[in-house]
Amino acid sequence: MKLTNATLRRVPESVTVPTYDRAKLSPGIVHIGLGNFHRAHQAWYLHRLMQEGLALDWAIIGASVRQHDAPIREELLAQDCLTTLIELDPSGTSAEIVGSMTDYVPIEDGNRPLIETMADPAIRIVSLTVTEGGYYIDAATGGFDANHPDIQHDAAHPDTPKTAFGAMIAALKRRRDAGHGPFTAQCCDNLQGNGAVLRQTIVSLARLSDPDLAEWIDTTCSFPNSMVDCIVPATGPRQIALARQLGVEDAVPVTHENFRQWVIEDDFCAGRPDWDRAGATLSDRVHDYETMKIRILNAGHQVIAGAGELLSCETVADCMADADILALFRKVQQEEITPYVAAVPGMAPAAYADLIEHRFANPAIHDTTRRVAFDGSSRHTGFVLPILRDALAAGGSIAGLSLVEALWARMCAGIREDGKPIEANDPHWGALSEAAIEAKSRPCAWLEQSRFYGDLASQPAFVSAFETWLSLIWDKGCREALRRYCGG
Repeated sequence: MKLTNATLRRVPESVTVPTYDRAKLSPGIVHIGLGNFHRAHQAWYLHRLMQEGLALDWAIIGASVRQHDAPIREELLAQDCLTTLIELDPSGTSAEIVGSMTDYVPIEDGNRPLIETMADPAIRIVSLTVTEGGYYIDAATGGFDANHPDIQHDAAHPDTPKTAFGAMIAALKRRRDAGHGPFTAQCCDNLQGNGAVLRQTIVSLARLSDPDLAEWIDTTCSFPNSMVDCIVPATGPRQIALARQLGVEDAVPVTHENFRQWVIEDDFCAGRPDWDRAGATLSDRVHDYETMKIRILNAGHQVIAGAGELLSCETVADCMADADILALFRKVQQEEITPYVAAVPGMAPAAYADLIEHRFANPAIHDTTRRVAFDGSSRHTGFVLPILRDALAAGGSIAGLSLVEALWARMCAGIREDGKPIEANDPHWGALSEAAIEAKSRPCAWLEQSRFYGDLASQPAFVSAFETWLSLIWDKGCREALRRYCGG
């Protein structure tokens, strides 16, 4: 049974369906970068409110600035933008159909339809999930990368931008000129201070072409910080087949774990849904929640990803089932990550690390090691290296984090220890692979990638530990390095 509005009444009773009249929904949010995570997380919170008869004027319109998202747009429109969410837990599987999204903007060069949609005063929030590496940040300084070709294009052609940020600026200009007022720009990516990062990108880009508009945006728009958390694997044949087993023909179902968390700074210039009624946390301590999650969960993924790829562990759960990788995870968390994380209400860092270990080990979640290893150039610089800097400043142990960096370097050489190739898995894969191969004989070549490591290449303690680990990995293998670090 193909999933559409017309077939909702015939969905098996075991699958929860929307109880609200979707025909009565009106849009209030545009979400750019509408992937699996958004549909399992932000869209779900809104759906839960709608199930209570609330927030019916906050429906989501999906959007993208990338042509390769056109197929998923067509698939979603063909099923009336409905999504089957399948919760995977060792104790059992459950499913519900989420209906909080009602449309998907046409994807065009120059982004005219997107700009027109965001310029509509009915749209009060524009949210984004465009990956951690998508905010045009200079990795060495943390500032705005004004020299990127996409940014240069948008500065020269503000009415026909390439980027999501350029499109947002063009829409805000129309709103200002028409007297409609601003919208809230809400980042939902895993970035420390993600609202501040989004403000930096948008205001800095606007300033390149229209300083007066940049000032108006900076003064009137709001950019709330937030922390988002739910493990959501990519969708493939396995997930589509699982939806069919549950009685739903969904071309793009989403599987997820039975854990969600959303902590939001309550700073919305044009109103917001009552997400807290659906379980979100409104807090002025987003930074602390964010630090705990990014350092323990997101950096934790990078701790295991390099070793997992080298040892041919297909999934995160497979990594956690490997005694040596699990020992690495536990030791690095205990000795080198949690000491630099503050507690949040109801959760100590050590307890959160235990929770993350349990979540990573869930065998029902087919979350691939390749997915969490993707874009290591952004994830190591954003998640791991800040902890390493804190540890160096505090005079703490850096042996495990140095090993993690050496494992990433060895992984980027592009071949597993069983001889199978590792396919390109980073926007900078060519440069990373070249540096990784050179580092086999000259380990410091890896650290000379200043756009990632900055001044860390001049830190003797880190350089020495990294070179020792990388030489050992190439000489005696990944597993020997893991066992030496863990005391085996």
